[in-house]
Amino acid sequence: MTTLSDASAGVAEVSARARFRAALWQVVRGTSLSAFRYRVTGLAAEAAFFTLLSLPPLVLGLIGTLGHFRSMLGADTVADIRTWVIEKAQTVLTQQSVDTVVKPLLDDVLRGGRVELVSLSFLVSLWAGSRALNVYVDTITIAYGLSGVRGVVRTRLRAFFLYVGGLGVGLVIIPVLVAGPTLVLHWLPEGARVLHLLYWPVLIVVSVVFLALLYYLSVPVRTAWWRGVPGGGVALAIWALGSLILRLYLDGSASGVTVYGSLGAAIAVLAWLYVTALAVLIGAALNAEIDKLWPGEYTARARAEAAEAQAKAAEKHLHAAAERAEAAEAAASEEREEESSEAEPAAEDEDETEAETRSA
Repeated sequence: MTTLSDASAGVAEVSARARFRAALWQVVRGTSLSAFRYRVTGLAAEAAFFTLLSLPPLVLGLIGTLGHFRSMLGADTVADIRTWVIEKAQTVLTQQSVDTVVKPLLDDVLRGGRVELVSLSFLVSLWAGSRALNVYVDTITIAYGLSGVRGVVRTRLRAFFLYVGGLGVGLVIIPVLVAGPTLVLHWLPEGARVLHLLYWPVLIVVSVVFLALLYYLSVPVRTAWWRGVPGGGVALAIWALGSLILRLYLDGSASGVTVYGSLGAAIAVLAWLYVTALAVLIGAALNAEIDKLWPGEYTARARAEAAEAQAKAAEKHLHAAAERAEAAEAAASEEREEESSEAEPAAEDEDETEAETRSA
């Protein structure tokens, strides 16, 4: 026999499910509208272009910096890094280009030579890479409804220092990625199975945390870093799905004659960077929509202040427009008065001439 408490619990459960579905639909709908409103597809293309522009000088600069620490890293690690770079270059360049350009240049840089080339590469990478990161920072700020809270100069500086910090992390990550698994297997041969099992979970967790930190550092007001985790998870899922679809498309198109010819590899890298940027920006739009539905203390206050400032600016513009309209109306009335004052003597002269003609 169903009791009153059981019926109440069932109604509460149905109501909770309905609220959850409504909130989920509102988040999905708001994220989609924000993505179209803020042109994330076009901004993703811009970020992908500048990222591609910064990749060659970035890799060259990082490798050149590692070359100065070859005594600390060891000859074997530097050799592993050289092999890794050549293998990656062979996936996007022809074998002739790798043999005639990449290998000689890489050997020269790793020996500590061509300091001017490394310095120039870093300058180009700093400009292009920070410009790409500025797209993310600016778009995330606008998506949160906090445009104008942080000025243009501060936004550009934030993107620059984030990119410089990323370069510092890259100097540590590249040797770990190249030599880390080998060292683990050398020191702990029995840990191969554990390394294989933990590789993907650790990589997924680190990627989500990295994206959450990017969202956290891009918002111009203080927020909890964990509030960026939902967008980071969704961005990673979109990136994985988009990369899989792109890989299937490229595998299918590579079997025949490609329309891009020798540019096919560069176009493939650009497409992959576009998928990456699009996933990051969609994740940012999702976090912004969640924050609008369940706002944090500082973001809600900042949005209220920004809305108040926009209202004051709009009121000021309306007041200035009203003053301009009054001035224009006054000038028009003065012109009409002058025209009427000039027309009166002319009419009197015409009357006098007509009277003289009649008397004659």
